[in-house]
Amino acid sequence: MRGIIEISISDVAPERNKILMNQGISSEMELPAKVNKLLKGTMKLFLKFSHPKGIISDISIHQFEAIYEGEGLNEKSTPIKGIFRKADNLALFAVTIGKEVSQKIDELFTANEFALGSMLDSVASAGTDKTADIIEKHLFDLLINKGEITPSTGILRYSPGYCGWHLSGQKKLFEFLHPEDIGVTLLESYLMKPLKSISGVLVAGKKEIHKIEDSYPFCSQCKTHSCQKRIKLLSSEKNPNNRELDHNG
Repeated sequence: MRGIIEISISDVAPERNKILMNQGISSEMELPAKVNKLLKGTMKLFLKFSHPKGIISDISIHQFEAIYEGEGLNEKSTPIKGIFRKADNLALFAVTIGKEVSQKIDELFTANEFALGSMLDSVASAGTDKTADIIEKHLFDLLINKGEITPSTGILRYSPGYCGWHLSGQKKLFEFLHPEDIGVTLLESYLMKPLKSISGVLVAGKKEIHKIEDSYPFCSQCKTHSCQKRIKLLSSEKNPNNRELDHNG
């Protein structure tokens, strides 16, 4: 299974609280009128210049072993190494919201429109995350149609550059997945172009395999510890996958 996923821009418009969080603003704050106006204007730019798209391909545990080892620069002990070997299904993925929105951000900063540029950058980052969420949901739907999903199943994504998986892992990932088919290329620095892109592996398996402590040496360098939030969401009623399983009985 390998496929390119066309994604509606309306499906990746980020929630207000995610945008404000990226700006370091509490969603509970009452925003000044000028900030609300800025936010609305930024959303219009995001919807105009973003073109979300994804690509996904299933992969065996054996095949992923070589991709994960990459250039041999991973940390000696990582949570991912233990997690993917316990998976029921694995899939490589990449998503992007396209180059035009990044170009617009650069234009705004060049024109000294710092507030608008910074807000658009935050909106685009949140929108890219939401695009990756849609790819997770896509795999969930594929597996549920095959009868390979149960209430105990959880799907999470892991990306090079995080959790001890060295960024250079992008090289072998790209060689297998070919995200250039959706306009995403890899720079010599292993960063992706367009910048507002995410790649990695989707791991589907029992929810408990994802439950890790953020106590690895490299965890102290992490600013968000977002893995813990996503792990908690696996069993939460707010998880749309859980609601769908309940609905389908």
